[in-house]
Amino acid sequence: MKSIIIAIFILFINTAFAQVGINTTDPKSTLDINGNLSVKVVEYNGGPGGAATPIDDGVYISLVPTASNVEFILPDASLVPGRIYILRNISDAENAVIYTFGADATSGAGVEFYRGDGRNSQGPLGSVIMTADIDNNGGDITKTLIFISDGANWTYGHIGL
Repeated sequence: MKSIIIAIFILFINTAFAQVGINTTDPKSTLDINGNLSVKVVEYNGGPGGAATPIDDGVYISLVPTASNVEFILPDASLVPGRIYILRNISDAENAVIYTFGADATSGAGVEFYRGDGRNSQGPLGSVIMTADIDNNGGDITKTLIFISDGANWTYGHIGL
């Protein structure tokens, strides 16, 4: 009887101090990083019209649009809630065009892009243009953008001034 009570006590202690996190079905913990954070950096080449290059890996992503390959597409925001991408157009000659999976021609029926400083979307089949620094003066605020999924749509904004 004594060993049963000890076993139950040990199980209770383990459960009382358990933390939700990796390999759980319902994580609700906070990650506190005291130091530097290293995120995965990847580079994608653009796709041609109608065959945009899927963005599906990495956090800090360098986009390489070329003359006839300027299109990139984010995942359906409803399938990746909380996902964050930092996209940078590293071309000095071509704009990058960002689309999303899950878009629908009917306004409000599919995934849309919303600017972080506004309440209106880019439209039901809208896109976001990331400009190239053609003048090489650093004055293009859409050269680097952050995209955040709220579980239904993508909110985006520029980084820096």
